[in-house]
Amino acid sequence: MGAQDNQGTGLSPLWTPSPERVARSGIAAFIARVNARHGTALADYRALHAWSIAHPAAFWEEVWDLGAVIGSRSGPALVDGEAMPGAQFFPEARLNYAENLLRPRDPATVAMIFRGEDKVARQIRFGELTDLVSRLQQALRAAGVGVGDRVAATMPNLPETIAVMLAAASLGAVFSSCSPDFGERGILDRFGQIEPKVYVACDGYWYNGKPVSIADKLRAAVPQLPSVTATVIVPYLGQAEEVAKSLPNGVTLEAFLAPYAPAPLTFERLPFNHPLFILFSSGTTGAPKCIVHGAGGTLLQHIKEHRLHCDL
Repeated sequence: MGAQDNQGTGLSPLWTPSPERVARSGIAAFIARVNARHGTALADYRALHAWSIAHPAAFWEEVWDLGAVIGSRSGPALVDGEAMPGAQFFPEARLNYAENLLRPRDPATVAMIFRGEDKVARQIRFGELTDLVSRLQQALRAAGVGVGDRVAATMPNLPETIAVMLAAASLGAVFSSCSPDFGERGILDRFGQIEPKVYVACDGYWYNGKPVSIADKLRAAVPQLPSVTATVIVPYLGQAEEVAKSLPNGVTLEAFLAPYAPAPLTFERLPFNHPLFILFSSGTTGAPKCIVHGAGGTLLQHIKEHRLHCDL
């Protein structure tokens, strides 16, 4: 927020970047790039924002190039741009979300840092992450998961949750999740609508320093999800084997992955707006409503937010 936003309020920003930091920011470089490519004279964020609204096709093409998106881009960037709903971005493009997130990196670079309250501390490096996604991809494929199938998870923000999502996305499947503190009804109200083929859950979680098992909740909910061919239990409290044995088609993550060694990943490149995630409304006015997010739009938003807004 700039000082001009507070004119007349008597307030000033808590922090303002130095001119030197502004000059070397990602958004400053992006503005210079737009000016060079489009013959514009954008001077600051507000000017870029106004240009992005006036020229959405050109703006999102620039974001695609900024992120060096892996995929094929042909045809128009925007069709029926005035229609709401109905506008189509990159209708002829094809890509895979997971392929872009798992592009080659130094295997030793840390990909994720995880803290489970004060009970668990882990790091996972890109090499480990890629190997785990590879094994999950093979296991999900063997379980019959393919393009358009749903994979649902009742999981905390564990590294395994992200790996399952990436493996599902690599196959063109659609990922959906909810928190393990949801009740049986909350789980069924969501996943009962989307008929997942594979369901992934933890054995429990930590809250306020105490272990909270979700075994009883899973035993009540899983039999009411008849579309599920495999229920994969991820260890967090050390009870995965016991919980898996008590569930229809239950299997621990270790056993689910056991037949598969890491192998080169493959990626289904699909239309830009192919479904990637199913999120849900709160459910305060009836059953939760499904909210589908497309792969391409999600990816470009990540690039914009991380590279430009967060200057990463």
